Amino acid sequence: MTKPVIGFVGTGVMGKSMVRNLLQASYPVHVFTRTREKAEDLLDEGAQWQNSVAELAQDAEVIITIVGYPSDVEEVYYGESGILHNAREGAYVIDMTTSSPQLAQEIDKKAKEKKLHAYDAPVSGGDTGAKQGKLTIMVGGEAEHFEKIVPVFEIMGQNVVLQGPAGAGQHTKMCNQIAIASNMMGVVEAITYAEKAGLDPKTVLQSIEFGAAGSWSLSNLGPRMIDDNFDPGFYVKHFIKDMEIAIQSADRMELPVPGLKLAKSLYDELSKAGGSNDGTQALYKYYKMMAEQ
Repeated sequence: MTKPVIGFVGTGVMGKSMVRNLLQASYPVHVFTRTREKAEDLLDEGAQWQNSVAELAQDAEVIITIVGYPSDVEEVYYGESGILHNAREGAYVIDMTTSSPQLAQEIDKKAKEKKLHAYDAPVSGGDTGAKQGKLTIMVGGEAEHFEKIVPVFEIMGQNVVLQGPAGAGQHTKMCNQIAIASNMMGVVEAITYAEKAGLDPKTVLQSIEFGAAGSWSLSNLGPRMIDDNFDPGFYVKHFIKDMEIAIQSADRMELPVPGLKLAKSLYDELSKAGGSNDGTQALYKYYKMMAEQ
């Protein structure tokens, strides 16, 4: 059975590994990103370069986007040079950016007018999950055609769940980010406490990560914090964007989210201190600075 041509927009920290996994699974992948240099290694591995979003959309049967912000999503989907105007009838358009649920619903509506199948499918698992093809993929969109694109999702992730209609994937990702935000504060405080108490924080992790305190952030980002490794698996600036979307969505539902708002305020301060391009584990660096004052 011939595999569909995949058009992929965005080859950053996450996107690059996702494309690589698709190539290794023998999918024909066409790529476009604002800076071609970021995709050169993928081109060496077999990806085909397209000079614009429009060109990419015209040639692909499945179009995947993972860009930075909702404004970037609007840019690649809307207008005469965007995906919706140029994709062939019947194509699948899948936005894997963490973006606004309302924008996902709007794209779905416009896609239906063009006889396209739209899905919002944000991911969780960080750079490690992307490299290993073990991402969690939270999907919103029509159930009728979902099974046709599951094989593509399963190349990039292990936990693929259709959450409901358009926007449901993004709402689920907001749940994910809300849980992470408060948890990250706890991880940072726990490691700093261990150090202040004169303990070896790596030895402490050996005990607490397998008990009730266990979490992905504790096991995967805790060691990076202890090693002062703040390289981005997921950028602080993008996490701030996610938290802002979650706060806005919660406000629309008149839902109080005090933990989320506190976490965002700390990350805002970290960003102002020059940490916007660090990984989210850099909150540890900022918290230690506060503790020493």
